[in-house]
Amino acid sequence: MPSIGVKLYSVFFKFLLKHRLQSRLQASENDGGDSFGVTSRPEEETPAAANPSFTEGVATKDIHVDPLTSLSVRIFLPDTCLHFPETLARYRVGISNTGSDPNQSQPRRNSYGSPNNSGGAVVKRVQNVDTNYRRSSYGSSIDSNLKSEAGSYRGYNPVGNNCRRLPVMLQFHGGGFVSGSNDSMANDYFCRRIAKFCDVIVLAVGYRLAPENKYPAAFEDGLKVLHWLAKQANLAECNKSVGVTRGGGADLRRSEGNLHIADAFGASMVEPWLAAHGDPSRCVLLGVSCGGNIADHVARKAVEAGKLLDPVKVVAQVLMYPFFIGSVPTHSEIKLANSYFYDKAMCLLAWKLFLPEEGFTLDHSAANPLVSNREGPPLKQMPPTLTIVAEHDWMRDRAIAYSEELRKVNVDAPVLEYKDAVHEFATLDMLLKTPQAQACAEDIAIWVKKHISLRGHEFSY
Repeated sequence: MPSIGVKLYSVFFKFLLKHRLQSRLQASENDGGDSFGVTSRPEEETPAAANPSFTEGVATKDIHVDPLTSLSVRIFLPDTCLHFPETLARYRVGISNTGSDPNQSQPRRNSYGSPNNSGGAVVKRVQNVDTNYRRSSYGSSIDSNLKSEAGSYRGYNPVGNNCRRLPVMLQFHGGGFVSGSNDSMANDYFCRRIAKFCDVIVLAVGYRLAPENKYPAAFEDGLKVLHWLAKQANLAECNKSVGVTRGGGADLRRSEGNLHIADAFGASMVEPWLAAHGDPSRCVLLGVSCGGNIADHVARKAVEAGKLLDPVKVVAQVLMYPFFIGSVPTHSEIKLANSYFYDKAMCLLAWKLFLPEEGFTLDHSAANPLVSNREGPPLKQMPPTLTIVAEHDWMRDRAIAYSEELRKVNVDAPVLEYKDAVHEFATLDMLLKTPQAQACAEDIAIWVKKHISLRGHEFSY
């Protein structure tokens, strides 16, 4: 069972959440929508400032993506991007010679539908070796010109191949479509952890919130960021080609001798961190709670788009306790209806704030992934999908059922169920530093690296 502290905090959390949801429901009945959109609620979420220097191994910056709305992303760049290929070769040898400790594995979860029942010990070992090796060797290989006087990392657009490319992960925060933000303290901490453990560039999406912007605003924002990522890759390639044609490196930090690529609004569009280190051909989607709905929708649209998204390719997605529901209740929706933090009654309020009022139904395609008339490609075309569920979460059964449907059509779709865990056990502010939250991030990293690995450059487990 959850600890006494978790139970007490849950009571206080639910009291505040119920008051906020009811207030917004009343306000939404009187006010119209806001096309520009609200992406955060400062009175509820304490924001974490972006830091472009490599603090604790990760640099961050905020980018406004869409000039017509408030859509933004926070980029999390791990300092492993500064390892060059020759350094990685020695780095890999050091890890291959490191023995694993079988006693590190802990029986912290059950797994379904996965042929390999791996624990988190391997990733923990990799993290330790990574830290020790970085301290001793990588500093000499960093070009000092890439840092400003304040020590922030600028990034650049390399013409050569001496720069390490990392997979890109789009992360969608939780909050029932009505709260949360991509720059909150909790989400910033979680994304830093994922960026380091998975060795990826994380793009935390600041999508528009309800009730100011109802369905499908959040879904459209998720897809818009995926298209923005494809545009970034294509513009960076154009800028690189221009640099080669002009006989020199295209340094995005200088205007002298460099042809800037501009969009229709006349603004320079090439994002230097992504241009230097992003590999969009290895794109992963990760959604937390309602973000899981957004991630699954974006994955479906990516399958439909096909080559229109080139060079972006979604190779996997992670659904962490996805915020699914339906008109016919499952066993867990009946038994655990009054569960911790997010009970079913309050979640119904959130769905009323998000879904269209006209023809409101819990079998809406955004709410129930198991409806027979759901639009989109066949399930067999979906990318590999890891589903995380918690034992004391009323949403768990529907998430497991969706994973089972994916496995029936031969999609790699394991489920990890964490014992004595509650909804958002790995992402909620007060639970982020628990051993179970750390173990969950390690398990995600092990599975994700299987789908983003490149022979000779990445680790395969």
